[in-house]
Amino acid sequence: MHCFSFDIETVPDVEFGRRYWDLEGLSDADVATAMMFQRQQQTGSEFLPLHLQRVVAISVTFRTADTFKVWTLGDEDADEAEIVRRFFDGIEKYTPDLVSWNGSGFDLPVLHYRAMKHNIQAPRYWEMGDHDRDFKWNNYMSRYHWRHIDLMDVLAAFQPRGRVSLDQMAVLLGYPGKLGMSGDKVWNTFQAGGIHEIRNYCETDVLNTWLCFLRFEFMRGNLDQVGLDREYELVRTTLKSMDQPHLNEFLAAWAE
Repeated sequence: MHCFSFDIETVPDVEFGRRYWDLEGLSDADVATAMMFQRQQQTGSEFLPLHLQRVVAISVTFRTADTFKVWTLGDEDADEAEIVRRFFDGIEKYTPDLVSWNGSGFDLPVLHYRAMKHNIQAPRYWEMGDHDRDFKWNNYMSRYHWRHIDLMDVLAAFQPRGRVSLDQMAVLLGYPGKLGMSGDKVWNTFQAGGIHEIRNYCETDVLNTWLCFLRFEFMRGNLDQVGLDREYELVRTTLKSMDQPHLNEFLAAWAE
């Protein structure tokens, strides 16, 4: 079995804002400010609608056979089209189970819009049983199927009032949580040229998601204690072998 946990980071789509609201001549920062101000006036929140979120990073963990990997798709200078295409190409190649935190509410709808924008095909992802009968009762789209598990949604029993942030859930379970970075800092970090820091942050978020998933698998009986400990050790060994500062910090914050 192949399993991806994934997480995306986004910034305002200032190209759209500049074109749609005729803001030529304004800087990216000013265009984004105008977009968020208008959103604030409309809804009381600066959080932009999902179709106006531009993807700047997608990080994944990949668990298959006896291996575990974590990485961010594409190089630091990869454009949005390449990043999004790599994500759906991975699904096309491996047909993995997907694991996310709020993926149904945020990550996947954003990826749908951006894939359409960039003319990206994803037939395996959109399979509903028309070409593969296995997908009729277990596909990526259904909220109640297991091919994509949105942990935030499932653990809240599909009730909005029961939802918890990834950061708080990770800390509750003894995992590192967010280490000095958060989603609300991504735009300013991006403007300052900090794509490297954003990608590192995205990788730690997806690691927290994966660790929460392992505990979920234990809770529902798909892992026993020996199996859970083995999965933990595989993650630790992998991160140690990668020897990257942000992963070493994550390991140091993750108590044995």
